[in-house]
Amino acid sequence: MLEDDRPRVGYAQHMRPRLLVLDNSGYPLLFREDRAWFRHFRAADITVVNMPHSKQKPSLDGFTHVLAGGSESSILQPKPWFDREAEILREAVDRGLPVLGSCFGHQMLVHALSGAKYIKRSDLPEIGWITVHKTVDDRLLVDVPSPWRTMAYHFDEATDLPAPWKVLAHSEACPVQITRYGSKPVWGIQPHPEISRAKARVFLPVYRVFVGKETKRAICTEAPPTQRDDVASAMAKRFLEHPPAG
Repeated sequence: MLEDDRPRVGYAQHMRPRLLVLDNSGYPLLFREDRAWFRHFRAADITVVNMPHSKQKPSLDGFTHVLAGGSESSILQPKPWFDREAEILREAVDRGLPVLGSCFGHQMLVHALSGAKYIKRSDLPEIGWITVHKTVDDRLLVDVPSPWRTMAYHFDEATDLPAPWKVLAHSEACPVQITRYGSKPVWGIQPHPEISRAKARVFLPVYRVFVGKETKRAICTEAPPTQRDDVASAMAKRFLEHPPAG
């Protein structure tokens, strides 16, 4: 039994999860990375709050899970709304809510719980399909093969994480691909398993143009996977199965 499989009280497994999505897109009409996760979270009732344009910190009352999504922003270039989101994530962790950070959201989790000094500019940004290897067994990754190929798109990354962070997966270019905050139900995912092959065929050419010369120093070499796009659904299922602390 994994340590996070221990029974919890105060939460009935048959209850429908209520998922708070922190949408971190500065231009939501153009970029909504969190939307790609929605098809994987059909088992939950979803509420979305756009953090860059929200003036108030949303309440966590009534929510069972939290997802922090991707962004065009960089943790290394602070914005006023970063502090609001960091507060929300720290409160969610303190309450015992399961939290999942995706790409920028993964880095924001590290920023919120340990500090921005543990985020750096990537030596070799990953844009396109990469191979990820699991390094530690964990509930979130039970149904995920190792290695597996997935889409990635990032110019920043977590580095030299302090305790209690655990690194669960890595790639050749990025040592910290998936993380967990000790034994708490708090995970960060740097790549984009939620983006399907079909969506990536549209997404990647557009964003390679959007970021211009940055792509020249990025790894963009691997072909898309031939297997079904079910890794994100497997992760989402395991994430939602983990109840909040009673």
